[in-house]
Amino acid sequence: MNPCLKATWAPAGQTPVVPFRNRHHKKVSALGAITLRPATGAMDLLIDWYPGSYVRGAEAAAFVERLLEHVPGDGPIDLVWDNLQAHKSPLVKRLVEEHPRLRVHYLPPYAPDLNPVEPLWSMTKYHGMANHAIDTLEELEATARRHVERVASQQHLLAACFKAAGLAVSLSSAQ
Repeated sequence: MNPCLKATWAPAGQTPVVPFRNRHHKKVSALGAITLRPATGAMDLLIDWYPGSYVRGAEAAAFVERLLEHVPGDGPIDLVWDNLQAHKSPLVKRLVEEHPRLRVHYLPPYAPDLNPVEPLWSMTKYHGMANHAIDTLEELEATARRHVERVASQQHLLAACFKAAGLAVSLSSAQ
């Protein structure tokens, strides 16, 4: 709930101030994946929100199940994840074993720059939501959703997320 403060402009001699109440440490957790449909080159975002909560194994497994439903067909699904303990839970491991089309790639520790979804979180948190004071958990979730949807609605920004992770993506139809 603490605002992300960035440099800003103000009249000379007037320091900009973002007032906020620092009474609690509530947060909104999210699991997200940028999906690429090879047949069309279209990308979209699949995201689950957890206001006031942490992501645990059950939530990660439910997200993987949604991902399997979201991506039709029987072609492979490459899921790039960091080393969050929930991502390696027994529930997730069982799903990976049950669905051979699902291939999970764990990033090395402390390597968020290799994860295509990290730039999306950065564009949302450090750009769209910067310098805003938010008073309630509901307002935090609504604001985060709005800014994520703004990024997700623009194919070139989703493509930039892949490019930032060093992955080549073509927006034209796959061959």
